[in-house]
Amino acid sequence: MKESKAIPITIKATSRVALKIRDNFYTVEYSEERAVPDGDVDMAFERSALWDDVNKCVDDQCEEILKTFK
Repeated sequence: MKESKAIPITIKATSRVALKIRDNFYTVEYSEERAVPDGDVDMAFERSALWDDVNKCVDDQCEEILKTFK
């Protein structure tokens, strides 16, 4: 079986959620792209860290929206 020779140079993640508050919908989205340095990089860790960061950003924005309409 052939093995890919591609080397990631960037990773990108987008997190998005829609909230319904009463009769209104609010969509929150955040995207981030990161450069991958040359050398020995733990890609699984880098992807996980990126997802954690973009999801936290969206979660924080949702929390602010929910606080506003309480």
